[in-house]
Amino acid sequence: MSDEESDVDAVETPASGRRKPVVVVVEPETPGNVGTIARAMKNFGLTDLKLVNPPEIAEDGEAYGFAGHAREDVLPNADEVTFDEVVANYHTVGTTAITGEDDRSHERFPFKTPVELRESLKTVDAPTAIVFGREGRGLNNEELSRLDEVCSIPADDDYPVLNLGQAATVLLYELRDLTVEETQLPDTEVTRAPEADLERFHEFFDEFLAATGQRDHVREKNALLMRRLLGRAHPTEREIHSLLGAFRKANAKLDHADHLAAKYDEPPYPREE
Repeated sequence: MSDEESDVDAVETPASGRRKPVVVVVEPETPGNVGTIARAMKNFGLTDLKLVNPPEIAEDGEAYGFAGHAREDVLPNADEVTFDEVVANYHTVGTTAITGEDDRSHERFPFKTPVELRESLKTVDAPTAIVFGREGRGLNNEELSRLDEVCSIPADDDYPVLNLGQAATVLLYELRDLTVEETQLPDTEVTRAPEADLERFHEFFDEFLAATGQRDHVREKNALLMRRLLGRAHPTEREIHSLLGAFRKANAKLDHADHLAAKYDEPPYPREE
């Protein structure tokens, strides 16, 4: 077994058991871009960086300066490989900004967007390499023709070419469901307030509408609109309790105003005619 095959077997796997992709950069021209890609990998849970004919990567140089915390593991552990080794050992996805518009351009068509690639890779458990090309020229047609799939990031037709670091960041972000077990973001699952609390709110709201003197058909319409609005919003228990408190106080003030108006023979709260 070759050293490269051993590396393939050792690729870190998430808890799901699926192997994470490796990232390959072909002939990067500047160390800074290598550092930027290493940082993007660190952001999105990838650790295995492979470089084809890279520039010198010095510990006190640009690559380490751009790498952030990836200078601690991703960058120092990057392997220098050949393009042939990548093709021989991985299911390969080449990246390109310029695509073929139809099947007459076999090297760059068909292509997937990053989201389509993510959904495709969910069904494949194989050693996979995401291959980025040179800053100025990307991957050439001969190289793309040796890779298994092509991916392209949708961008404005007037200027579709992203720089190397941008392209890597966007693509790895879209693949995060395959590579990141847990993010820093809190749980966004919403627990809808109990239906009894929602019905209490609708009762308070009906009282409020009645107290403002709206005509019956207008009040019924507004009550229905509020019911539909809350039905779509799925308010939490805390949210609905805050609204209950606000409308409870509003209704009490309106009742008090009516009481004072009757006591001192003042005109009632203006009603719609």
